Amino acid sequence: MTDKNTLLEERKQRLSLTLLFSGLVFVFLLGTMLLVSLIVYLLVRAGVLQMVEGSMRPGSFIVLIVLASILIGTVLSMTVGRFPLRSVNYVINTMNRLAAGDFRTRLEFTGPFRNLPVIRELTESFNKMASELESTEMLRSDFINNFSHEFKTPIVSIAGFAKLLKKGNLSPAEQAEYLNIIEDESLRLSAMATNVLNLTRVENQTILTDVAEYNLSEQLRNCVLLLENKWSAKNLEMNLDFDEHTICANEELMKQVWVNLLDNAVKFTPEGGSVNLKISGNGSGTLVQISNTGSEIRSDRLDRIFQKFYQADESHASEGNGIGLAIVQKVIALHGGTVSVGSRDGCTEFTVTLPGRAVGEPA
Repeated sequence: MTDKNTLLEERKQRLSLTLLFSGLVFVFLLGTMLLVSLIVYLLVRAGVLQMVEGSMRPGSFIVLIVLASILIGTVLSMTVGRFPLRSVNYVINTMNRLAAGDFRTRLEFTGPFRNLPVIRELTESFNKMASELESTEMLRSDFINNFSHEFKTPIVSIAGFAKLLKKGNLSPAEQAEYLNIIEDESLRLSAMATNVLNLTRVENQTILTDVAEYNLSEQLRNCVLLLENKWSAKNLEMNLDFDEHTICANEELMKQVWVNLLDNAVKFTPEGGSVNLKISGNGSGTLVQISNTGSEIRSDRLDRIFQKFYQADESHASEGNGIGLAIVQKVIALHGGTVSVGSRDGCTEFTVTLPGRAVGEPA
């Protein structure tokens, strides 16, 4: 019902704009006729046009009316037409500045028409678009700087330890340690590159393929085991509260969702904290909740947390490049589901809702 009311309101605003321009054209034509009539009247009073038996001479009358109409119409068109065209030119120039990369440009109309609903809507829509583009550009630049730094760090580390190994004169223990560091840094590079490639792939994907029924509970357990080194190093408690559940989805894409959410939870949970996983189901779909203890996310950042390149940790003290949650949102949207986040009372919880068959039965 709300969408219908909004559509009706938009149609009314478009109609008001049409009536406004129609009225301007009518006033323009009426003004031209009045001016021509006034000039003819003045010419008659001045004796330039002579009346013969109650009528003007046809030849001079027609010529003068045509010439006067053309002349006055041209002058009025050039004069009056400058006012609406000035606004059109202003919009075009502002759009060109935005297209050229000036994302700080904004529309600001002046004059009596600025309070018209359709003008206000144009201004608000354009300025919102410019603001979003400016925000995205800032995040993109920030991402490039951070990603370049994070990409360079493991490369320098790998090169440094490789040089030490090349020189020799190292004990077996030192060799093993340096090789482990090189392996870890290589895996870190691979993970960053994979995340960027995954984001590009899911962003370009509009149709969900390879959908099959599989055991969701088993997949989550495998993802927890996959990240065992990370959560065991921080002595975290992993609480899995679910039975066997099955869903119909793209198994590979959903694995990216759970790995990203779990990795995010482990990353921001302080040492000795806990990460909790819960699955519940009803007749309309499946609900997966992944929560962790630790510092809360500020409310003004919750709305932006799924934006590409955005990092809630603005200090960049923790590893990450602002891509993981963007992948999560896109994959869940492809499945027709939703993902949300809440953060309060020292706990942050991500909730994934997937539509489909009733779940909760043994797989």
